[in-house]
Amino acid sequence: MKPALLRLRTALAAATLLALAACAAPPARLAPPPLRNDVPLAGLQATSRAGWPGAQWWHAYDDPQLDELINRALRQAPDLALAQSRVQGAEQSARLAAAQMGLSINGNAQYARQRMSEHGLIPSRFLGFTWYNQADLGMQLKYDFDWWGKKRATVEAALDQAHAAEAQRSAAALALQYAVASTYFDWLADQARLALADRSLAAGEKLLRIAQLRVRQGVDLADTVEQAQAQVAGLKQLRTAIDGSAKVRQVVLASLLGVAPAELPQLDARPLPDVAPGLPENAGLDLIARRPDIAASRWQVEAALKQTDAARAQFFPDLSLTALAGLSSIDMGKLFTPGSRVFAVTPALHLPIFEGGALEANYGLSRAQLDSAVAQYRSTVLGAAREVSTQALSAEQLAAQRKEQQSELAADERLLANAQARLRQGVRDARESLAAELTLLQQRDAATQLHAQALATDLALIKALGGGYRSAPTPAVASSSPSPAGAAIHERH
Repeated sequence: MKPALLRLRTALAAATLLALAACAAPPARLAPPPLRNDVPLAGLQATSRAGWPGAQWWHAYDDPQLDELINRALRQAPDLALAQSRVQGAEQSARLAAAQMGLSINGNAQYARQRMSEHGLIPSRFLGFTWYNQADLGMQLKYDFDWWGKKRATVEAALDQAHAAEAQRSAAALALQYAVASTYFDWLADQARLALADRSLAAGEKLLRIAQLRVRQGVDLADTVEQAQAQVAGLKQLRTAIDGSAKVRQVVLASLLGVAPAELPQLDARPLPDVAPGLPENAGLDLIARRPDIAASRWQVEAALKQTDAARAQFFPDLSLTALAGLSSIDMGKLFTPGSRVFAVTPALHLPIFEGGALEANYGLSRAQLDSAVAQYRSTVLGAAREVSTQALSAEQLAAQRKEQQSELAADERLLANAQARLRQGVRDARESLAAELTLLQQRDAATQLHAQALATDLALIKALGGGYRSAPTPAVASSSPSPAGAAIHERH
């Protein structure tokens, strides 16, 4: 071994020992915090449904209008564009952190025409010239010895933040899809109720005309007309409210798509799709990987843990080595001769001996951020359990209500059929059948509202189940229960 190299290694070893002796005692490295890998749904009494929502779950409703609305919203909604810009910013931050790690090589070439001061440290009269040319050509190599993993932890934290941003983008996409589907189905329900309101208003006006004829003939009291007029006024008020609700929903849809109301696609009334209650099998275990907000929160914990590693590494010394090789000459004709060669090797050592408590404060801040991320994760998991449980039980209750309501609706249909039969036989006048028709239409309006509530609950349950999102589990953070079985993938919306 060459003596110069041996002396350099000896100096580096001695400097490292001196640095370790001089540095403040670093805190112990944190173990990954235990995080539960399931959602507490044990004991939830809900029926089972086949499979989880797909990445394009709205196709299951078989509605081309809904497909077009969601596709347009995903292409041009401003909120989703903002979320995507955050993902790109996080990815660039990760690239920047990675670029600053390890070996860096820089080339340098410069030429200068300079004048020396006649009153400087070396007067120009001693050198025999005042003006001179300076040419430099070289290459510099710098390597930071990341022995304590500070830069590596910084890069990994930036990558985890990018993963969290991507999960947040998926959460934003899911929220947008849910909002579009919910508003659209509410508009369809309004259209169905408008049709029923028109029929009810027509029946009410017929009853009003009959009452007016009977009062003019002296058969009934004038109060009969007042009652019929009040009923018609109430029906008109209901129709106006439903029509106003439908128009508001169109404005909301246009806002979700990022367009003016006049630019909203033409929508036609369609029957509401049928829905059935139920939860997928193993919802408690699989939900962790299927909720984008949980995935984002978990990546935030992972990033915070890496940041504590980076803060801890600041207690140790930093060692870097810079090497320079190049050419330098004041005579351009001799720049490329052996005598113009310039070499330099510069080891640099930074010792965090006394920094006024800044290291402890920075580490304490990283610990607080980790504790906050862990608390946020646990809150997100409990919130997911609450959402899934609430929507699943609501779906069961609405299914039972709709079943009972269908029995009542069938009874009213039979009453109307009997009243119409008596009208055809001349046994009764039209008032009985019109009253039975109004009652039946009211029951159908109630059935439509229950159907819309069941559909809204189904949408909310799909959102609570993650809407087709899948994420890969983070490896470093410990889990308090077994990981979900099966390979996990991330499906973009």
